Amino acid sequence: MSITAERKAEVIKEYAVKEGDTGSPEVQVAILTDRIVTLTDHFKSHKKDNHSRRGLLKMVNSRRSLLDYLKKKDEARYQSLIKRLGLRK
Repeated sequence: MSITAERKAEVIKEYAVKEGDTGSPEVQVAILTDRIVTLTDHFKSHKKDNHSRRGLLKMVNSRRSLLDYLKKKDEARYQSLIKRLGLRK
């Protein structure tokens, strides 16, 4: 249910602010979004998997916290990130 190492490397390369960047809010949000999408697809066929659903809710809350932090620090980066990821709000 997690993403593969190759997919994670692609996401990091695509959303990195500078070379070798793995910890910026943009990269963290992009990785969490990819994992959330994967888990959402999983729940379409496994409706009663409540243990994984708890993990999904934790990831969504973590992503929301990172987005709030980014919005507080730099509004332009926040707007460009949610546009690139296709998130609402």
